[in-house]
Amino acid sequence: MFGLETDVFILLFISLFAACAFEFVNGFHDTANAVATVIYTNSLKPTVAVVWSGICNFTGVLLGGIGVAMGIVNLLPVELLVDQNVYHSVAMVLALLLSAIIWNLGTWYFGIPSSSSHTLIGSILGVGLAFSTLPENKTGAAVNWDKAIETGEALLLSPLLGFSLAIVLMFVLRRSVSQDVKDQLFKEPKKNTEPPSWIRGVLILTCSLVSFFHGSNDGQKGVGLIMLILIGIVPYHFAIKSELDPRLMQTNIAGIEQTIATLDSSQLSPANRERLVETRSELAELSKLINGPLVDNKIPNEKRLDVRKDLLLINSNMKKITADEGANVSAAQMAVLNKSLGEESGLRRFTDYAPFWVILMIALSLGLGTMIGWRRIVVTVGEKIGKQHLTYAQGASAELVAASMIGFASWLKLPVSTTHVLSSGIAGSMVASKGVKNLQADTIRNIALAWVLTLPVSILLSFSLYIFFRWLL
Repeated sequence: MFGLETDVFILLFISLFAACAFEFVNGFHDTANAVATVIYTNSLKPTVAVVWSGICNFTGVLLGGIGVAMGIVNLLPVELLVDQNVYHSVAMVLALLLSAIIWNLGTWYFGIPSSSSHTLIGSILGVGLAFSTLPENKTGAAVNWDKAIETGEALLLSPLLGFSLAIVLMFVLRRSVSQDVKDQLFKEPKKNTEPPSWIRGVLILTCSLVSFFHGSNDGQKGVGLIMLILIGIVPYHFAIKSELDPRLMQTNIAGIEQTIATLDSSQLSPANRERLVETRSELAELSKLINGPLVDNKIPNEKRLDVRKDLLLINSNMKKITADEGANVSAAQMAVLNKSLGEESGLRRFTDYAPFWVILMIALSLGLGTMIGWRRIVVTVGEKIGKQHLTYAQGASAELVAASMIGFASWLKLPVSTTHVLSSGIAGSMVASKGVKNLQADTIRNIALAWVLTLPVSILLSFSLYIFFRWLL
């Protein structure tokens, strides 16, 4: 299959299986974030809650698009890590997968809500940093730091916003609802007693939304992981979307050249002048290739990785050039350029894609993982963040904030941590009720410690494993 030798195909299969295992672990690690509130408010029985959450996660992956997935792919410029030795690509894949799974399982075992997103991103960065130290790396860098910083900012800000917005929402609820409603919303649930039907409906809705948006965001990270594997090990098949007619690029190239024609290179910074020369050369080579003889209207296998590199470099260079103060590009011309570079009808549609079978595989892994292993983290979220039992208002507020933030992040194509957003929302709702003293210091300390340690530990793990696997393979 894919024209691979038997041993390489086996390694590919193991890598894909490990990626599904990571998403499966992600499912039972993060499912507590959605179901803790409906379980601890007696809105749903645990079995019903996790099955329903699994279905919503599955649906979220299928309908969530691939914007976040491509952010994961572009975090690590995999083209720099692909060489003639396919075992080097296997080393990359195994290192980042194993480090992510090890940390996820460890924190799950101890019942600590930690971020699968932090873990995966740290593992990817560790591999990139390890590659940058190898003698054969001629470029000097193997991490897209612009994307890494953007991702880091989203991961850092999301829990702070989750904490703050939950406090604000609790305040609004206290001030805006009638006393009768307030008496129902802000009381602790009675043991084995269902809440009023309208409150139960609200809590089930917020649980469904968190689960769906968790699938649409965290599920995409698994899709991105699979695409990293496929591009790294079988680039000839997955470097670009081969189903599209490459001649469609010609219109996009013309649009980019139209923008370039309006630029006065003397007004650009020296770095951007170099990028402009490089971009013109890449556009000329690309145009020559797609206008030449093509068998079955497909780019030759041996050229596909080079074409992917060109497309991504053109996109990156043009964004930096047009951001230059000396570029002076009009709004109309920027609209033409963005359309020429974009994902819907521009050059990025050839690189930013995922086959449906990849999305379906991740959807099944996340959905099934959600249905098991929920108890450890649920106990922490439901009982150990605050000193009081979770009230209906606290559960609804935390989940509504989490669902809104995760959905908004997915729309912006940014990865965020469902765990951190929801647990910080729970903490915010506890503070809103009885102040900071209402938090359990030991649990908050453990969550904060996991938040601080996840990135460096996963970077160190994947860095070490990559060096080891490169030596072994």
